[in-house]
Amino acid sequence: MSESGNRIIIVGHGMAGARLAAELPARTGDAKITVLGAEQHRAYNRIMLSNLLAGKVDEAGVELTEAAGHGIDVQPGVQVTAVDPAARTVTTSRGDLLGYDHLVLATGGRALVPPLPGLDPDRLPDRVAVFRTLDDCRRILSVATGARRALVLGGGLLGLEAARGLATRGLEVHVVHPVGHLMERQLDPAAGAVLARTLAGLGVTAHLEVAASAVDARADGVTLTLSDGRELAADLLVLSCGVRPDVGLARSAGLTVDRGVVVDDRLRTSDPHISAIGDCAQHAGVVTGLVAPAWEQARVLAQVLTGQDTRARYRPRPSVTRLKAAGIDLAAMGDPGFGLDPDVEELSFSDPVRGTYARLRIVGERLTGAIMLGDNPAVGTVIQLFDRGAPVPIDRRTLLLGRSRDVASAPPVESPALMPDSATVCQCNTVRKGALVRCWRAGARSMDELVAGTRATTGCGSCRDAVEGILGWLSAIDTPETAEEVAA
Repeated sequence: MSESGNRIIIVGHGMAGARLAAELPARTGDAKITVLGAEQHRAYNRIMLSNLLAGKVDEAGVELTEAAGHGIDVQPGVQVTAVDPAARTVTTSRGDLLGYDHLVLATGGRALVPPLPGLDPDRLPDRVAVFRTLDDCRRILSVATGARRALVLGGGLLGLEAARGLATRGLEVHVVHPVGHLMERQLDPAAGAVLARTLAGLGVTAHLEVAASAVDARADGVTLTLSDGRELAADLLVLSCGVRPDVGLARSAGLTVDRGVVVDDRLRTSDPHISAIGDCAQHAGVVTGLVAPAWEQARVLAQVLTGQDTRARYRPRPSVTRLKAAGIDLAAMGDPGFGLDPDVEELSFSDPVRGTYARLRIVGERLTGAIMLGDNPAVGTVIQLFDRGAPVPIDRRTLLLGRSRDVASAPPVESPALMPDSATVCQCNTVRKGALVRCWRAGARSMDELVAGTRATTGCGSCRDAVEGILGWLSAIDTPETAEEVAA
């Protein structure tokens, strides 16, 4: 065990805390690990809640497939009310006083309730809900049953996932967004316009550049008053106005807090005996709010705490945002950039009627940002080029349109046989093609076995088709001769 001692307490049993609880036992056998989770449920995949909302999966389908390691004491429904760094103890909602050698804060974030007349953040009306937790999802579904119309306040990523999920259930959905285009953190105005048109065809109407000014919730419905004087009535209002890191415990304990709990490259807070990971942590000025960085932080921290690799450091990777909603294929990555820059090569293609938009930002023959919306067969290639920092093809049309007259210049990465082992297939878990091949060599012959051996597809699930394609390719060459070639 490392210098941290052998009593580790993890506060939070969300996606970051649960992953750390699974990582630690694989690296040490003598630690006493306790996980305290405020929610009553088993750990679940938060980013799959939109599929639960859409009726694609049941609650069992969002549970995390990997349990905490053997011998770990997981206590759901137990909230930590105070941390005493000097005594190295935590106090729980049950009145227990627990000592630790190292404490890990994985407290996540809380959904923001806007300060509107008619809303009390401590007690929302029955027909109003935020969209963050499994309980929130249950609340939305209970009201949506029998409902005909829903409002979503907020046109960011989560808001649109909630809107599409409700529309899939047959509800008429209206999204209210104060900015001039949807998903402004990831998209430019042109892409936002194409996305709004696509959503309209799927039963979701966007009201842009207008804010909410008041909420009137009654037993039989809810009315949202807009800043332009209009009133929108519905059976249900979903608030998706952002998430704030849950830093109450850290602040009360005297730790350094900015927007999140400030951590260094080893995920240590201002107290060397306390770490923070996931949505509550702020590293190099950034709070990510994404699953892939949280899981990478858990991996690095497990290496450090167990002494497996005391030199391990968290290094953020460029992130790819995927909108996981039926009928919409969207990938946004890097900095799409705005304005003119003589050193930047900008390329774009738009076909609003077909719901297709592509924009590339290239610097020094490398992709620094991209937006891919709609049916574009090159999206996998674009993500791989961005992830690996590889040179883009001479014929840029292969990336914008997915085809090329100059076959020799096309990037040969769509075929699993030509995809390099270093290509990242599962962004959430940083699973590369080589890891899938090694798992196959070790005996995995089904999708379930590949998932169990590599964790691929257990994040947002958007890589499932790619993993199935690689499995199909491996299965097709499963002969003594070709298997030997793959293993070479």
